[in-house]
Amino acid sequence: MLSDGEEVQLLDVREPWEYDYCRIPGSRLIPFGILPLRKDELDRNKPVVIICHHGNRSYHACRFLASQGFQNLINLAGGIDQWSKTVDRTVPTY
Repeated sequence: MLSDGEEVQLLDVREPWEYDYCRIPGSRLIPFGILPLRKDELDRNKPVVIICHHGNRSYHACRFLASQGFQNLINLAGGIDQWSKTVDRTVPTY
């Protein structure tokens, strides 16, 4: 999606220390634990790609946002760990 120039929101639901260590450029940090408080910062009219370490927190974030009426949600399968190994090897793994 990014390489095709699609306008998407990259939502990182990891903890701040994880985000500080590595991130996908252009992503926005809203830790999973405070997502209910900050969900309205997201644009409901644009796709949201949700990122965590391996895909578990982002899966639950997708389910939560769907329950709040968000419709165009994508869980980044394998999380940033898989992204680091298959898309951008400059992103450190941990």
